[in-house]
Amino acid sequence: MGEKRSYVSRGSATAPAAESSASAVDACRCAPGISTGDCPAAAAASSAAAPHVGLAIEAHGLVKQFGARRALDGVDLAIPRGAFLSIFGSNGAGKTTLLRELALLARPTKGTLKLLGIDALEEPDALRARVGLISHASMLYGDLTARENLEFYASLYGMPKAEAARRIDELLRLVELDHRQNDRARTFSRGMQQRLSIARALVNDPELVLLDEPYAGLDPHASELLDQLIDRVRAGRTFVMVSHDLDRGFDVCTHALIMAQGRVVVCAPKDTVDREAFFDLYRATVGMGVA
Repeated sequence: MGEKRSYVSRGSATAPAAESSASAVDACRCAPGISTGDCPAAAAASSAAAPHVGLAIEAHGLVKQFGARRALDGVDLAIPRGAFLSIFGSNGAGKTTLLRELALLARPTKGTLKLLGIDALEEPDALRARVGLISHASMLYGDLTARENLEFYASLYGMPKAEAARRIDELLRLVELDHRQNDRARTFSRGMQQRLSIARALVNDPELVLLDEPYAGLDPHASELLDQLIDRVRAGRTFVMVSHDLDRGFDVCTHALIMAQGRVVVCAPKDTVDREAFFDLYRATVGMGVA
């Protein structure tokens, strides 16, 4: 990487955490034992570990083990409500495993996890209706129409029919598929299916929205439409996105995280980060291998 330099552009993240509760809320963690240069979370790490009413995600020591391999190896996170966290890393770094934990699709082997102030391990059912997942797999039923897909998912959340009908009308307009609502999902293009997937994930009006490679397989025009759609539904929600698209993921986020070998290499609010140095760190991290 040449001359070693900090990727922190301003001093707010390196100030003592006690000076500002906001700095504690915004702090993520740098993994021990991995050289990252100057870590913007170092001073705030101990304060960030304390519970905070403003946190959407609060994880401590998350471990996910498959046999002898640790897909997650001591992940700590403190992400404020309303943030947009982009997660980067090579294949096998632990990104999707972490997202599955946040989506309540898997339980950690060790560690604690709170989502929206609720213990996700003790009360997962209290959270399921408050979390939405958008994956590169559409999770749609091809033989159902667009509207029927949304009606089916609304029924899973126990939504009253009248409320569900109003919500579905709103979402179909939002994703610009109201004119295709009676067409079967298998007749849709990849971009249209992804837009319908966003409507599916939002049918329960979740506070936490998780995106797993949402741009995979989309052409540039479809990607731009997806950008616009995500921007429209940002208000009042916390987003976590796994992406291999470093430029796009960094542009849309408020917090940026790099993973390697199941650990958090670095995580910081974007406005404390020098873009070029962060990209250099990402490129160096990709060569570190998998967990």
